[in-house]
Amino acid sequence: MNRFNIKEEAFRCLLCQDAPCSAACANGDPARAIRAVRFGNESVAARWVRGCSEEDIAAAERACIHKDMPIRIREIISSLPEPPAADRDLPPLDITFCGIPCENPFFLASSAVCTNYEMVAAAFEAGWAGVYYKTICLQDINEVSPRFDAVKRPDGTFAGFRNMEQLSENPAEVDFEILRKLKENYPSKVVIASIMGNSDEEWIQLAHMAENAGVDAIELNFSCPQMRLVGMGSDVGQNPELVAYYTIFVKRAVHIPVIAKMTPNVASMNLVATSAYLGGADGISAINTIKSVTMGGVVSGKKAISGYSGAAVKPIALRFILEMAMNPVLKGVQLSGVGGVYTWRDAVEFLSLGCRNVQVCTAIMECGQRIIEDLTEGLRNYLADQGLAHLEDLVGREVGDFVTPAGLDRSTKVFPRVDRTLCIGCGRCYISCRDGGHQAISFGEDRIPRIIGAKCVGCHLCRLICPVGAIGSAQRIHR
Repeated sequence: MNRFNIKEEAFRCLLCQDAPCSAACANGDPARAIRAVRFGNESVAARWVRGCSEEDIAAAERACIHKDMPIRIREIISSLPEPPAADRDLPPLDITFCGIPCENPFFLASSAVCTNYEMVAAAFEAGWAGVYYKTICLQDINEVSPRFDAVKRPDGTFAGFRNMEQLSENPAEVDFEILRKLKENYPSKVVIASIMGNSDEEWIQLAHMAENAGVDAIELNFSCPQMRLVGMGSDVGQNPELVAYYTIFVKRAVHIPVIAKMTPNVASMNLVATSAYLGGADGISAINTIKSVTMGGVVSGKKAISGYSGAAVKPIALRFILEMAMNPVLKGVQLSGVGGVYTWRDAVEFLSLGCRNVQVCTAIMECGQRIIEDLTEGLRNYLADQGLAHLEDLVGREVGDFVTPAGLDRSTKVFPRVDRTLCIGCGRCYISCRDGGHQAISFGEDRIPRIIGAKCVGCHLCRLICPVGAIGSAQRIHR
């Protein structure tokens, strides 16, 4: 079973609560090992099954309650690499954001994952560094039912997630008391109040209440795409003048950092972000959900446009982050990345484009707060592998690699190369190149794909299509 199949099999795992497989295993935790593979930490996954006997693994596999065939736990474990030494020196993950010390860059995003004291306290205990608490307002919030829908992959996991939620349903006084209690009981954690007003008076009132509650910073929600009332959320976030106007009022009213949360439902985020920055914002959060339509989520026979999140939106979020990171006017603002963070690799992408923390929502809703263990484990090992002593060294590292399309090299190309020791002869590369590329692959009775150099343009569609990773890249050459 090769590495690709280990990952594929791990994605079949149901990620059970109190996993029966681990309960049946006397000397290890196979569920934890499988979760490590699922979230990109296969290099260390063997730590949790190191003491397991054949009998342990057999018992674990018999106990699996998967709705189809049991997870092939024995094959996964036997294919795991030897983990690094347990005493390996790993870098810390501490970093500052808007002058606030953070123990790591992982935060709960303002959403359904942080609506009361118990949820946030449990997240802090689990290892999350901070919270952007669900947006507090002065309006009565009455949500619809059902309020969620998902676009699923064949294995049942979320490709994308749609929600019709608005803001916190608690009275503002209740939420600020929760934030006061959180900061009092967890002084080393970062507590950020997300607020949304409907007038300058409301914005100022909420900002004063937040500061009086002792929070570390305030996030201004200029971005919710499904507000019932006009003049709130993304209605404001699409208007640079209103963003600047409300940011100025809040910044003048408080003495703690102010972070503006951007909507992606604009042609250019730079203009709005610049307005927030010139209005005094210390940081920018991006992105909130993207206005979307799915055909589920029917409420009393009716449907509505609402926000889309999850893995599918990550490339769009990264685009907006990069554009702001490359904007010289915004050099003085600090960035918080939101949108599609499931694994530590996703976090690395946001951090390397200039973010100093990342916010997580959909992944927690799907897989639970426990993923923080895999996020921090993977990121620390990545820093060690890269020879980076501090997380700070990763921030913005790849921004300089990006240019406009006019700046790309068009004088050379890279041919794909087939590794015949990995190729299984499925012919997928041939079909895609024939029907969607440049007809540059031959495929005969021996079922071996061959690159036709005279026709190949080096587009690498075949490499992306290959289901087993058998197509790589040759050396770049001049045309």
